[in-house]
Amino acid sequence: MADAAPAGVVRVRANNPSPLTLDGTNTYVVGRWVVDPGPLMEDHLEAVLAAAADGIEGIAITHDHHDHSEAAPELARRAGGVPVVLAKGEERVGPFEAIPTPGHSADHVSLLLHGTICFCGDTVLGEGSVFISPGEGSLAAYLESLERLRSLDLDTICPGHGPFVNDPRAKLDEYISHRLERERKVLAAIDAGARTRDEILDRAWDDVDLDAVPFLRDAAGATLQAHLEKLADEGRLPNGF
Repeated sequence: MADAAPAGVVRVRANNPSPLTLDGTNTYVVGRWVVDPGPLMEDHLEAVLAAAADGIEGIAITHDHHDHSEAAPELARRAGGVPVVLAKGEERVGPFEAIPTPGHSADHVSLLLHGTICFCGDTVLGEGSVFISPGEGSLAAYLESLERLRSLDLDTICPGHGPFVNDPRAKLDEYISHRLERERKVLAAIDAGARTRDEILDRAWDDVDLDAVPFLRDAAGATLQAHLEKLADEGRLPNGF
């Protein structure tokens, strides 16, 4: 069953498509709460307010990237000064249970509804893979967050971008497997003598045409750096690398 919304969840998609945001940022209205109000765009604000026909009691944010949180202050003002909450740890936020899921960003949390519906921001996308920026993000923390979500008995993932994920276990297995396979290929490239960024990319990303789209090689390069930071922290890079 493709792209099926859980009962009581309304998705409002912002008109900010891009290679990183896919068709746009997903904002969710759940009763009188809004999850990730999205970018500050007038048409999006109006659509969210229209979807929240019974009013807004509070706004919950999965992380502070502007495409998810920029509209929060203005939406809160128009809703009558309601609170905007980015949980700092495991705590209740309105109807949600917040759980830390760092990796894409250090402040990232996921929000559980009834223990089975997960609003996961940029921890999982409906399509494609998540960008982990070296420095701000952490691949090690990201893999731990995926394992944490995988340990839950989820029915649906409501991602920050893309369609609903109606088979969470399969998606999380796919995400974890993909990252570990890429790590294996990075190590194999290094073991074979690759040392420059492009040498490693061409070997470890041999399943992707990195020059097909202008930004793709740079994005893969940033992902490679995140892998190298993880491997260095674990002492798994050769001496002198």
